[in-house]
Amino acid sequence: MRQMVFVAVVLLAAAVVSGQAWEGDLLGMETGEVHGMVGATWDSEWLWRGFPLYDNKSATHVMADVNLFETGFGMSAVWHRANSSGFENWERLDYTFYYQNGMFSGEPYATNYRFGWVYYNYPDHSPDWYDLQEAQAVFSWPNLLPVKGLCPSYALIKLWPSSSSDDGSFIGSRRARGSASGWLHILMLDYGFTVPGILPDVPEHLIKLHGEMVYNDGWHPLAQNVDQDWSHAVFGASTDIDLVPNVTLTPAVYYQLTMEDSVNPDSDELWVSLGLRYSF
Repeated sequence: MRQMVFVAVVLLAAAVVSGQAWEGDLLGMETGEVHGMVGATWDSEWLWRGFPLYDNKSATHVMADVNLFETGFGMSAVWHRANSSGFENWERLDYTFYYQNGMFSGEPYATNYRFGWVYYNYPDHSPDWYDLQEAQAVFSWPNLLPVKGLCPSYALIKLWPSSSSDDGSFIGSRRARGSASGWLHILMLDYGFTVPGILPDVPEHLIKLHGEMVYNDGWHPLAQNVDQDWSHAVFGASTDIDLVPNVTLTPAVYYQLTMEDSVNPDSDELWVSLGLRYSF
């Protein structure tokens, strides 16, 4: 039933979406305009909040995102699934509702912000057995630093089990060996620069560099014991290649420096990603 709900959300998004949701230009939206995208991403390894969820195996993510007119409100759905056998019961569906906007436009302290609520659902398990909820607040300051294209951001995230009942939830019950409820603080820095294009009729490509440091106060998605500490850092590089109008290919490479073994006992990780999206 929940998979059918996800498919319905994707079909709805495919009918009305246009543009990337996370960093959309809200000030440029026209009255009645809807922005969003549908797409899929392949990762050679899926690390979520520092945790290798599919035991160093590749994963596919199918997604849809909708910005609702000029209001700044939006919703998205993502389906995560391992590409290897042995994880058939660990696919996950993420449902997000958010509001994003900006203030102090044109000032050095101009601020973009996004507030969201996320529901993480494992449809192949009993209801609410491993399901999580999340509240998030993300702030970025594109004009704060003197270097053009260098943008700092901060994300505050609170996660908790969708059910605290011993009968309805493992990660919310006394049987869990740790905590599936906690906070994450994420410090981010992004920088973009251009290089000569490699495709015909493409004069240049924008290379986007991303770095982040994560403080975990003891949260684990499956309620295992995790130390409160700076858990890991992620560094990445990506670019967008416009194949045809409204169709974009995004290759990327990422490296995770793990500073807390209770988050990832395999220590450091290197993986590649390839995304394809259609926006209209």
